Amino acid sequence: MDTGTTFDPNKHSVILLHGSGQSHIVWSLTTQYLSDQDYNVFAIDFPGHGNSGGQSLKTIEETALWLEKVLNKIGIEDLTLVGHSQGCLVALEYVNRYPKKVKNIIFVAGSYEIPVNKSLIDLAFSGDMESLNLMMKWGYGNSKQFIGGNPLQKILNSSREVREVLAVDLIACNNYKNGLNAVKNIKCSTFFIFGELDKMIRLEKGKEFAGLIPDSKTHIIKNCGHMIILENAFEMRKKISEFLKK
Repeated sequence: MDTGTTFDPNKHSVILLHGSGQSHIVWSLTTQYLSDQDYNVFAIDFPGHGNSGGQSLKTIEETALWLEKVLNKIGIEDLTLVGHSQGCLVALEYVNRYPKKVKNIIFVAGSYEIPVNKSLIDLAFSGDMESLNLMMKWGYGNSKQFIGGNPLQKILNSSREVREVLAVDLIACNNYKNGLNAVKNIKCSTFFIFGELDKMIRLEKGKEFAGLIPDSKTHIIKNCGHMIILENAFEMRKKISEFLKK
């Protein structure tokens, strides 16, 4: 777990939840930005990811239960959840189970379900590094944008990590079926950020998700794909900040 600040019980806490095969690193342009605005900011590494020990959890439900243990240990009672991709599913399941603890929920490139192509799962499960290239090809609005190298390869450095982290995450996303039921239990303030060119969570699907939650707010980032946190972190974090101040 990486934190932008030490925990101050008098401040509101913002919890950042990463996507499949990722870690707190993907929030690097967001963590300090929000902590400078007087929030407690926690970019959480799920088990087996980044600086977090243990093995990757096999279901979204298990991860939501684990998250509750982490937040209880820190002592966080009043919070905003910000999820990206798989992190959105975890946030959705968490608010379904612990609705009274969540003041706001922000879904970045999210949906209530994330079916994953079987070929991609099979590649990742075999430890094939090509799975990382496929994810970025589909993840970015324009694949030329990660000209400095595949960002996932900076997080997952070996076939073993691809097999034991990314594959497990993708299967967990694919198998999560409680989303539509969980959406019905969202009563808190809700904000959606979508990428106009997202090929993983297409805009029509995202809008369908947002439409299920009364009074929710939506922002669409132009010329941006699924990896909003890397493609356009500046606009994303600005909109998150504006939403939190309302």
